[in-house]
Amino acid sequence: MSTTVTSSQLSEKATGQLAPTSNLIADFLQETIALTRRLFIQLQRRPSTLAAGIIQPLMWLILFGALFQNAPEGLFGSGINYGRFIGAGIIVFTAFGGALNAGLPVMFDREFGFLNRLLVAPLVSRYSIVMASAIFITTLSLIQTVAIVVMSAFLGAGLPNASGLALVTFIVLLLVLGVTALSLGLAFSLPGHIELIAVIFVTNLPLLFASTALVPLAFMPTWLQWVASLNPLSYAIEPIRYVYLHNDWSLGSVVMQAPFGEVTLGAALLVLVGFCAVALLSIQPRLRRAFA
Repeated sequence: MSTTVTSSQLSEKATGQLAPTSNLIADFLQETIALTRRLFIQLQRRPSTLAAGIIQPLMWLILFGALFQNAPEGLFGSGINYGRFIGAGIIVFTAFGGALNAGLPVMFDREFGFLNRLLVAPLVSRYSIVMASAIFITTLSLIQTVAIVVMSAFLGAGLPNASGLALVTFIVLLLVLGVTALSLGLAFSLPGHIELIAVIFVTNLPLLFASTALVPLAFMPTWLQWVASLNPLSYAIEPIRYVYLHNDWSLGSVVMQAPFGEVTLGAALLVLVGFCAVALLSIQPRLRRAFA
């Protein structure tokens, strides 16, 4: 005896198969939004954190710009004052510093026992904890970037064109995502917040001075040029600096003269994408053990 399956029955079966998946996605988004909202409520209760995060890079921009205001003409390039030169470095270093601190809220949740409550809660996916932190830090970094770009324009550094601004945003997002991943991995690996803060302090300033944030690569001794050329921050700073100074940029534009050769804009973006991918993949085993 043959069985006839109608189109309505097929539709019901298809709907039944898709419903659980769609429900899981909806629940994951709901969990992520709720956990992200919690972080923003904490920020709302401590607005000084956001104020300090905006004021500090602006102070860097103003003070460093004034410090080298009387530098010889052409020291940083033809027709470039230090305020225009350092803007890209401040943008990248501010985003890097904020992302490096991304693991601190998770670490405090670990120490206060709130993370254990989340881990035993009936969450659809515990990765919503990580996603919420990434969204929170990314939002703060973009707010800081906007403040720096506006202040730089006010101080005479100008503005990139629309495509340049989009590229700056993309570079900041790549850097923040990669560094946030590493910071969250450390938050689940280190025993406490003291150790995490120690890692942040040890990492922060050396990576700043071993990059092209404050001075051109040509000003550095040879050994430091090699170090700066291997520093991922330099591959974020130089493309941003280039689009600030050139409206006719392309992926083939040379943005850095490294000791090993010319680095194009496209190559710099590939390095950042690779850094982000390696960071995300490297924390997966630790997150799986923490969420098991």
